[in-house]
Amino acid sequence: MLKNFLLVGLGGGIGSMLRYASSLVINSRFFPWSTLAVNLIGSLIIGVVLGYSTKDESFVYNWKLFLATGICGGFTTFSSFSAENMELLNTGRYGAAFAYICASVILGIAAAWLGFKLLNN
Repeated sequence: MLKNFLLVGLGGGIGSMLRYASSLVINSRFFPWSTLAVNLIGSLIIGVVLGYSTKDESFVYNWKLFLATGICGGFTTFSSFSAENMELLNTGRYGAAFAYICASVILGIAAAWLGFKLLNN
């Protein structure tokens, strides 16, 4: 049990640092491109991890914890998504908020599906 917590914590730390780095690289004041990008990339990666785990039975549960729960969990961010939408709504940018919500949900699910399908045809 302790090993599982350590795997998730280590992965989460790595994912969080990658998330912060992405906000430094993708800096936009007009639309939350950084959060959208990390959430879509994270969705794709989690789809790949889940697809690989169903294809290869030797893929250890520890790797799923480290990669999916840890790294993807630390990398992606629903709280930033929520806060950024509140900012868009509070500043009267309703169209941008609607586009951001739709793009995040629809493209996020599509990215996870694509990642899964890449390994399970």
